[in-house]
Parts: sequence; structure tokens; C-alpha cells
Amino acid sequence: MAANRSVLGKARSLVDLARAHPAMNRLARVELAVDRAGRHPVDADHIPHLSEALAWLGRAQDATGSGGVARGFSLAWNPYFRSFGWQAAYPETTGYIIPTWLEAAVELEQPEWAERARRAAHWECDLQLETGAVQGGVVGEGRSPAVFNTGQVMFGWLAAWEASGEQRFADAAERAGRWLVEVQESDGLWRKGNSRFALAAPTLYNARVAWALAEVGAALGQRPFLDGARRNLRAVAAAVDGNGWIPNCCLTDPDAPLLHTLAYAVRGLLEGGRVLEDEAILAAGARTARALAATVRPDGRMPGRYRSDWQPAVDWSCLTGQAQSVNNWIRLHLITGEPSWLEPVPSVLAFLKSTQNRVSAEGGLRGGIKGSWPLDGDYGRFELLNWAAKYFVDALIRARQLDGGRAAARASAFRLA
Repeated sequence: MAANRSVLGKARSLVDLARAHPAMNRLARVELAVDRAGRHPVDADHIPHLSEALAWLGRAQDATGSGGVARGFSLAWNPYFRSFGWQAAYPETTGYIIPTWLEAAVELEQPEWAERARRAAHWECDLQLETGAVQGGVVGEGRSPAVFNTGQVMFGWLAAWEASGEQRFADAAERAGRWLVEVQESDGLWRKGNSRFALAAPTLYNARVAWALAEVGAALGQRPFLDGARRNLRAVAAAVDGNGWIPNCCLTDPDAPLLHTLAYAVRGLLEGGRVLEDEAILAAGARTARALAATVRPDGRMPGRYRSDWQPAVDWSCLTGQAQSVNNWIRLHLITGEPSWLEPVPSVLAFLKSTQNRVSAEGGLRGGIKGSWPLDGDYGRFELLNWAAKYFVDALIRARQLDGGRAAARASAFRLA
């Protein structure tokens, strides 16, 4: 019987591989050909790209019918989800899309984005576990708690509370923070409660969780939250090498981490250092951000994974990580006042714009941002991801505010988490 199951499992895997090949998926095949031929037209104005990316995020929420935002859209047969098209709602990333929509509502004077954010924040409250934690994975994959996901949804609850004054959101954020402090180790790291969908040990990107804990602690007057954030961020900062390398910082491969998770850690350090007024923590994040800026190619591309000497580990780009890096550099410019942080922004942002399809008749493709460039790279292979679109929107809003001379005045109020 076991042998029969093994044979059937192998046969199913082979069928899935065949179904996932671009030759079997016209939408994926056509978009991959565009990537390889030179990408899409770029508009110098940020608004056309921003509007299309926001519209894609709106469709991603509508696709679930719940208030949560679909994890992504599969252009090809997805062997994991065993489907095409829109995927299930993703609590983690829906959480940090909330501040993006709230900022877009103000920036573009379009209140419908604030209403979407409110719906998403209530949906997150309805899903919160009794412990205060947030589940890992998408809806339907079980209800196991996850430290990282909990921190990300805290950003959404905090932003929703500040925007609406609804006490429910503050209460949810406080319950989540208490759980994070309860499961934190004495050295500041989180070893218990990490997502079952990622490696349990190499999680220094949880610096971004510590930033969330610090923000909520400051907003709600919770000293234990601030202390917990400080313990974690000091431990992460101490682990950053002289060349900016952050060890143990990847979902799957700590020896060749994703730009995505490295950028998570950078943002956690620089913003956590800002909230805690700890220059050493901020400086550690800046060291990594500077090393990453040095890897930008003339066309704006960056490697999707790195080795510890900052050499490329792959030949594809992680678009989420590139958008995050733009946000990190702009934030560092606003925090430090140093203009040099803006040097890589124009080329990286132009490259990101060139990967966005704004003309497809397929709503799951039009306006979204892919996991990888080219489309068949190993991160989010043949998928458009909601968190890629979120960070792209954040970067465009920040760039637009810089161009309009409005960013510096609002630096302390940023909630584009």
C-alpha cells in the first residue's frame, strides 16, 4: 500500500510539473516572453503605475469576498495551491497592506482605500487567535500561531486605530504584543512560535516584528513591549557583520538569503532604532542598506539572493525586495538627512515600473507586481504577489511625496509599514 502511494505521489508530482510549465499556460508564456524581450513601457509620472497597482490590490481583496487580500495570482498552474488564478486570503500581508491603503486614501484623496483598510482590519480581528497571535499561511492552511505574521498584522491594527479611533483595533494590537513578549527568549530572539511554513531557526528578519512591538509599545504606553523590542533589535544589530551581512536571515536558505528577508531586517533595524532612539541599532540597518545599494546594476536590477560577500547567488531578481529597498533608502534619507541614500532610487524604481503590465485584459495580471523577474525566477514563480504590489505602491507614494517636497514634513507620521 505504501509503495502504491509513493508511486501515485511521484506520478502526481510529474503531472503537476508538466501542468506548471509555461508551454501549458498561455498567460505565463506570453508574459515571460515580454520579460525576456525587454519588459514593459515606463511612465515618468508615478500616478499611472500607482493607480494600476492599487487597483490590482483592490481586485485581490474582492477576489476573496472576505475583507482579506488574496495572497497572489498564479499565471500558471500552481503545484502548491493546485490551482490557477487568485489564491486564498493571506492574514500576514493583509495586515501590512492596511497602512498602505490608509496612506493612499490621504495621498490621492480617494476615501475608498480607507474603507478597504477598515474592512481588512476588522477581518484580521475576527481571525485573531485566542492567545493574541496571528496564524501562519493563508486561510485554510490551519490556525497555527506565527511570530512574524503577528508583528505584521500589528502594523495594520495600529494604523487602523490611529485613523479611526476604534478601540477594537488597539485592543487587538495590545493582545498580539502581549503574546509576542510571552514567547520571546531572554536574549531577545524568538525561537518559539515561528511559522511552520519557514525554517524555524534563521529568523533575524524578526527585527521587523520588534519594530512593530516598539511602535505599539510607544503608541499604547506599554513599557514591556518597548523593552522586548530593544532586546531583540540589540541582538540582531550585534549579529550584523562589518560588511553589513546579516546571518540567519532567510525563510529557506540562510547561506543565500533573499533580498526580501534582508530588506525586512534592514527596515526593522532602522525604524526600530528610530522609535527607541538607539543610534547603534539604526546604524546596523544602515550598514546593510549601504551594502545592498552598492549591488544595484546600471539598469536598476538587483540579485534576488546574495552570498555573504554580497556577490549574487542567483541570476533572477526578487521584485518585492527591490521595492522594499527603495522604501528603505528613502526612509534612511528622511531619518538621517543624507542625500546619498537617494542615489539608487531612480534606477531601481524605473526597473520596477518596467516589470509592471498595465495593459493586460486579465485583471489578475494587470497592474500587479511579480514575485521574480524574469517571471520564471524561483521566488513566487509565475505568480504576482500582494506584498510585492504593496511595497511598490509604498515606494511610489514616497517618491511622489519627495518630488512634491512633502515627505520630510511627514517623516515622523509615516505608517507605510
